Amino acid sequence: MQQPMTRPGHPVMKSYEQYADMLYRIALVHLGSRQDAEEATQDTFIKLMEKAPVFKDDEHQKAWLIRVITNHCKNLLGRGWRKREVKLEGVEPVTADNPEELAVLQLVLALPVKYKTVIHLYYYEDYAVQEISRILQISESAVKMRLQRGRQLLRLELEGAEAE
Repeated sequence: MQQPMTRPGHPVMKSYEQYADMLYRIALVHLGSRQDAEEATQDTFIKLMEKAPVFKDDEHQKAWLIRVITNHCKNLLGRGWRKREVKLEGVEPVTADNPEELAVLQLVLALPVKYKTVIHLYYYEDYAVQEISRILQISESAVKMRLQRGRQLLRLELEGAEAE
C-alpha cells in the first residue's frame, strides 16, 4: 500500500503508520477486494487530512478512523454500480495461514455486513463489546445480538460443510 504524500513526523503520517494495516483489514472484510480496500483506506486518510478533527487521545482517533472506514465501505456497497460489478478472474484471493483459517475467513466475508463488521472487530481486532458499541454507535445489546447471530450463521455454514 502506498504511503500518503506528507513529510515525516506529520500527524497524518503517524496515524497512517499506526492504523493503516488495521483499517485495510476492516475494509477488506467489508469489500472483499484488495484494490477496493486500498482505495477505502486511502479515502479514510484523505478525510482525516480534510477534516483535521481534534482527538482526545489515540483511542478516540482510532475509533473515529474505524467509524469513517466502516461508513465509507457501507456507502460503497450500497452503490448500484457495485451490485452490477463483474468479478474478474485471477484477482488475488484473501489468504490465511492454514486451510481451516482460510475457510472460516471466507465464511466471515460471506456474512451480511452488519454481522461481519462486529465479528471482525471482536475476533480479529480484539475489541470489547463496549468499544464496538461506541465505534459503531449502536447499543451493547445490538452488538451482542449481532455477534450471536453471526456466530450462529457461521456455525450453520461450518456444520453444513462438515456434512458434505
